[in-house]
Amino acid sequence: MFRPLSPRTVRWRPIEGEGLEHLVITPHDGGIRVDSVVIGEQGDISYGVRYRIDCDARWHVRSFSVETMAGQRLALLSDGKGHWRNEDGDALPEFDGCIDIDLAGTPFTNTIPIRRLGLTPQSETAKLAMLYVPFDRFEPFRDGQHYTCLEADRLYRYQAEDCSFSADLPVDEDGLVIDYPGLFERLKA
Repeated sequence: MFRPLSPRTVRWRPIEGEGLEHLVITPHDGGIRVDSVVIGEQGDISYGVRYRIDCDARWHVRSFSVETMAGQRLALLSDGKGHWRNEDGDALPEFDGCIDIDLAGTPFTNTIPIRRLGLTPQSETAKLAMLYVPFDRFEPFRDGQHYTCLEADRLYRYQAEDCSFSADLPVDEDGLVIDYPGLFERLKA
């Protein structure tokens, strides 16, 4: 079982190309708050974004916002049960059933389903519908992802639903990704 969360700073860098993420995670209002800044590149497009994610104590995403340094912004709210709306309160039924989010350019959002699900090696593979946000255009879409626990509280397999990509993710005592093979490595903060 993962330890209770205490305030923490974590940094990752991409394996290829240039970039850096500086993330601060803290207990907040009975839940979890994450604030992060990411600079990186996707293909020929460089980006600089900051994001905030608020989860309840059981790691259900309740809100998130992502903003580019140029001011482009996306902010969505959730009831924690897979129903989303924009900041104006308009329902977004295309994301019904998406409990978790996946933000491109960061290994942190893998922590959310890992912590929320509490998988063990005896658990079946969890098949999830994710609300995915690419950093190059900020147009969210549904993405199927699978998570399997290989070693309790230590190693998890992420696999794209279409089997186009998979990675075994070692995590620390907080469920934060240590290394994301081929994509990210953690730095000393």
